[in-house]
Amino acid sequence: MDDRNVAAYLRELGVGPCEAEALQALLRSGRCSAGELGAELGWDPERAEESVGRLIELGLVVAGGPDHTTLAPAEPSLALDRLVHLRSAEVQRARLAALHAYRDYRRCTGAQTTDDLVEVVTGPQQIVDCIWQFEKSVESEVVRFDSPPYHTDGGPNDVEVHNLGRGVEYRVVYSNSAVRNSAYYAANIQPCIAAGEKARVLAAVPVKLTVFDRRLAIVSMSSVEAESNECLLLVRPSSLLTALLGLFETSWRAGYPMHLSAQVPRALSPVQRRILELLGTGITDDTIAQLLGISRRTLSRHLERLYLLAGAANRFQLALHAARKEWV
Repeated sequence: MDDRNVAAYLRELGVGPCEAEALQALLRSGRCSAGELGAELGWDPERAEESVGRLIELGLVVAGGPDHTTLAPAEPSLALDRLVHLRSAEVQRARLAALHAYRDYRRCTGAQTTDDLVEVVTGPQQIVDCIWQFEKSVESEVVRFDSPPYHTDGGPNDVEVHNLGRGVEYRVVYSNSAVRNSAYYAANIQPCIAAGEKARVLAAVPVKLTVFDRRLAIVSMSSVEAESNECLLLVRPSSLLTALLGLFETSWRAGYPMHLSAQVPRALSPVQRRILELLGTGITDDTIAQLLGISRRTLSRHLERLYLLAGAANRFQLALHAARKEWV
């Protein structure tokens, strides 16, 4: 890339024209202060300070020296990767907005077809890209049936954790088989619940499903079908999407909560809280011990403590006590 084109490329990534010009000047002049940089560009001090502050915020410039006024260009790879990610998300949001507007137009003019309501995505990489694109672009709500196998390899869902941090609500109904998978529980389920996900569990979920903002659903084929024809269905606003949302709400009401309420006693240790979260999932003591990374003997000691606290003699009585006291 020619040095003379640096500012133009940065503007394409969303960097303002003043910031791009200031960075290009800094790359030419080397270390200097904001005042010196402004003088070189013929700017007033306020404009120079504002542009430099934005560049520091973006991670493209660092301020050093005894009084933190000496500016130098930062190694750009991490900052540019972040800018590329933000720009890609903006483009995806614009694409989705344009698609929704066009479909609204077709609906109003009576031109909507079946192809507008259901779309088939094929190919492993195309499916993964589609899933992450929609998850990164969600605005307010995600509801999901979670069950193996996983198109995304069942690893950590950092996108969900980030979305939860910016206020997106997640409600997930897990199948028992998902919770029993110790690697998936540790890498995906537990971190998402800790970040604020509302989770419940059923012995089995009726379909693999995720609905974004009640406007788009992605439906995976069953494991048997996926072995011969790996594909994903995209379902847009229609009676089918309404039915899928109704199915989720019914299953959500029937599921057992996997997270504790504020009513749980503070005397419980973190491990005991996790045991309570898992007791209602229907998994065995061996599996609970494996998920928590403890021995069966240690699990038994924690259970005895929980029984004593609840005045219970077995799991059933403990569950009744937890429900009556609204621990879950």
